[in-house]
Amino acid sequence: MKNLQSEQQVLLGHPKGLFFLFFAELWERFSFYGMRALLTLYMTEHLLYSDKFSFGVFAAYGSLVYVTPLLGGALADKILGYKKAIILGGVLMAIGHFVLAVEHPIAFYTALALLIIGNGFFKPNISSFVGALYSHGDNRRDAGFMIFYMGVNIGGWIAPLLCGWLGVTYGWHYGFGLAGIGMLIGLFVFNQAVRKGVFLGKGNIVNHELYNREYGFIKVGHWITVGALLIVPLIALFIRFNEYEHYLVGIVSIGILIVLIMIYSRSTKKERGQLLVIIYFTALACLFFTVFEQAGSSLTLFAQRNVNLVFINASQSNSLNSAYIVLRALPVAWLWTYLSKINRNPSSPLKMGLGMLLVGAGFLIFGYSAQFSDSEAQVPMLFLVGGILIYTLGELLLSPVGLSKVTELAPKKYLSFLMGVWFLASFYGHFFAGKIAQLTTVKEGESNIFTEGIFENIVSFITNLEYSGVQEKGGEFLQLHSYVSVFSGIGFVTFLVGGVAIFLAPLIQRLMGGVK
Repeated sequence: MKNLQSEQQVLLGHPKGLFFLFFAELWERFSFYGMRALLTLYMTEHLLYSDKFSFGVFAAYGSLVYVTPLLGGALADKILGYKKAIILGGVLMAIGHFVLAVEHPIAFYTALALLIIGNGFFKPNISSFVGALYSHGDNRRDAGFMIFYMGVNIGGWIAPLLCGWLGVTYGWHYGFGLAGIGMLIGLFVFNQAVRKGVFLGKGNIVNHELYNREYGFIKVGHWITVGALLIVPLIALFIRFNEYEHYLVGIVSIGILIVLIMIYSRSTKKERGQLLVIIYFTALACLFFTVFEQAGSSLTLFAQRNVNLVFINASQSNSLNSAYIVLRALPVAWLWTYLSKINRNPSSPLKMGLGMLLVGAGFLIFGYSAQFSDSEAQVPMLFLVGGILIYTLGELLLSPVGLSKVTELAPKKYLSFLMGVWFLASFYGHFFAGKIAQLTTVKEGESNIFTEGIFENIVSFITNLEYSGVQEKGGEFLQLHSYVSVFSGIGFVTFLVGGVAIFLAPLIQRLMGGVK
């Protein structure tokens, strides 16, 4: 019997299936980032929610979007397979986007819940599917994930520009509706690949006997869909009452810890080292997303209120990160391939350490912008553009590399679950990002960790703004300080962590068991 890997059709040096997954993910991310660009502004300007409550909703949505992949990944591993899981997730998300176009609070929370559940089936399995296209040790893998990651960001580049323009100019429901159309296109592209047999025997139902077993005249495979719909109200309540989300974080943490201990106990010595590396990479990514996800919340409001924007509005500024990635992804992918050929490719732990360093530097630039504020507390757009440019380079060094290494380090029988653990970085990152963003809502006379103690000195050095002096100016300058103090503080911490990660890189590399 021929090896399926050898039978795969090749396009531009990579399995042809990669490019169908590329376009499917492109349109799914178009829908996600189109909605994301509008969400905080929609809540603060249309629903008239307070900044603090809006950040809470945004954080709850963002974190839950990345905890459901644990369940979706596990169900794909044991029953559904990648194809069924991806299609189910895409359908649920498409419905969610169109429900979001209905301007009513119940529709709002229901739509977010549908998007969360749908993403749980779609996100981990399409990424795992990319990894399944490459044999173990294939040195095209990192470049393949970089190409896939470029698809993510083409969607992320275009969506805020179009959805942001439609939403702000003609009405929020038009922007959200366009995001739903993007999701339908993504589903169509993926379904075409399945019908044409591009993926050969990969991604099919894992356990036909269990999938077709009937309970109450309904197959187990169909019960999964019913169950997904039944938990929509529960997820919607979690979003609405997001102040209690920390209980969910605690439950998830305990559950994940128990499962990881179980996997560790059943693993070989080599696999245990690799499992520890996955946990380490996930911890770095957690801090990365805590900082990075200010983009959809506090950084968007900073752009709206304290940046002298030219040619774009605040929601459209969300496109800059993805635009930079699109322009850099192929050159960086080529660079990794070239460096591998001459045996000079930096280790994955070193790349991730450098990535953290650059992400921290990007936010330090946002903080530094306050030194050039005008009489109305507006800072030049150049600093917003430049800071995003720097932290985007950090993202390219960290996120696709970590994603690729998890697919290579994880034992095959736990692959989708450990992909879900990797995406937990975003779950925790969004949760803590919401807490950090809420610090930007500080009012006159209030203080927080970044306006007192050692951080007050660090912030004043970076921003050239004294907290006491800002309180005297009041108004716009107090608002400006609330943003740049937080950006300076988290940028400084992330920069330090990056330095430590670079120092630890050789030790981490030894634990990877030969994986580069």
